[in-house]
Amino acid sequence: METAPKPSLWLRLANPAAFNALANVLLWPLIVGTIAAFGYGLYGAFMTSPADYQQGETVRIMYIHVPAAWLSLFVYAGMAVSALGTLVFRHPMADVAQKAAAPVGAGFTLICLLTGSFWGKPMWGTWWEWDARLTSVLILFLIYLGIIALWRAIDEPQRGARAVAIMTLVGAVNLPIIKFSVDWWYTLHQPASVFRMGGPTIDRAMLTPLFVMGLAYLLLYLVLLIVRMKTELMVRRIERLQIVAADKQARQGGSR
Repeated sequence: METAPKPSLWLRLANPAAFNALANVLLWPLIVGTIAAFGYGLYGAFMTSPADYQQGETVRIMYIHVPAAWLSLFVYAGMAVSALGTLVFRHPMADVAQKAAAPVGAGFTLICLLTGSFWGKPMWGTWWEWDARLTSVLILFLIYLGIIALWRAIDEPQRGARAVAIMTLVGAVNLPIIKFSVDWWYTLHQPASVFRMGGPTIDRAMLTPLFVMGLAYLLLYLVLLIVRMKTELMVRRIERLQIVAADKQARQGGSR
């Protein structure tokens, strides 16, 4: 007798209980990995990596700034995928993931902007310059805030999920602008030195802790995403129970 094929992970995770079960398995290993990666990355960034011959010790801001910039783009790209999951595939967990990710992505983008200002002051002589890279990252931060505000403005979850998904996909146009702004326009930022066709131009002694810090930021994001998704599922469950209880109470009151 043939057995029915086992549903894919994509379909199994449509069940909140299945997601919570997987999240409980992954959460603590991710937390331990995050702590270990930050410890190793920060030690390499501030203890073993050399100072830059031009920027001196100021270059160490790079290990905080650059991974935050990477994650600000990575998180938004993931939100765009979730938006497609909401609009095209109607996956019930897609809007949960998108709503959970938005504040985290906004936080990474804010870290990127602040550390960029701290780095820019001694290097460029100014805290801020309206060049293409800086302005497009600021626009990304404002898009994150707009998405968060839109979630709060619409009470009905399904209607809010569709509206946010559309806004997210429209805002995704900004991602290639951020990435290629240093190539398309004259900016204070140097051209790409890590992810480029000819390979990284940064010395390995600096590149290794930079990648480790990037991994640490990624693991931190996954931890925060899982925790926020679990919290969002709990909030939605409580809201549904409250609606059922209120409806039951109203029917009982009407029957008297």
